[in-house]
Amino acid sequence: MATVAELKAVLKDTLEKRGVLGHLKARIRAEVFSALDDDREPRPTLSHENLLINELIREYLEFNKYKYTASVLTAGKQCGPASSPASVIRQLGESGQPAVPLDRQFLVRELNAFEESKDNKM
Repeated sequence: MATVAELKAVLKDTLEKRGVLGHLKARIRAEVFSALDDDREPRPTLSHENLLINELIREYLEFNKYKYTASVLTAGKQCGPASSPASVIRQLGESGQPAVPLDRQFLVRELNAFEESKDNKM
């Protein structure tokens, strides 16, 4: 018969293998920070420039496989891909950043960047 400690270990291992445990930890962190956030002082509106900077930070985090850290930045509802400024505004997470990544071509146009076609890097 399995002990409680053994069951906990198996459950933790299973959740880690499925990639769920890290997401849950990130979501809990986001909720704790949200609860501690001072609502008396309103956040400034997210400027277009900061939206793009935040999106580049998210891309960096996801490229380097820091997906749980990136999920804290975008805690909020999950929607489909955002491809225009109007769709971005409708899908903002708690941080003011879109809950889903901006369309890569939209970023390329906005930043006057170019992609290397062989590996889709900016």
